[in-house]
Amino acid sequence: MNMPMKPARLVVVFDAQCLLCSAWVRFLLRHDTQAIFSFASIQGRTGQALLQQAGLPLEGLQTLLLVDGPQHWQNTSAIFRILHALGWPWRTAWVLWGVPSFLRDAIYRTLARHRYKLFGRSDACLVPPPEAASRFLD
Repeated sequence: MNMPMKPARLVVVFDAQCLLCSAWVRFLLRHDTQAIFSFASIQGRTGQALLQQAGLPLEGLQTLLLVDGPQHWQNTSAIFRILHALGWPWRTAWVLWGVPSFLRDAIYRTLARHRYKLFGRSDACLVPPPEAASRFLD
């Protein structure tokens, strides 16, 4: 008998229409061998609820959000925590933590603000591969 998969503790909230964001999610699916992440698009009900819970705007969001129960992180803090959770060798990204957050996050926000222009946009949301569909919250 197949037991239902327990939802992952860590939820990555992302823009499913952004090609860079979708590539990031595909990267996580490929390297998250322990299935510790679930995913919620900002276009979906769960993503919208998590954004609201974090006090973030529901429209025009320009950050990645990582949610762990009542805690949440955005910008480069979210990226570092995600890479840390993936384990070796991704955990080595912490060496960049020494770069001041105002500088890291300024670069991140600039890329996020211009992500459609630089990386493209899809009119259709990311469709998860069948083997990972249960990890997408809606």
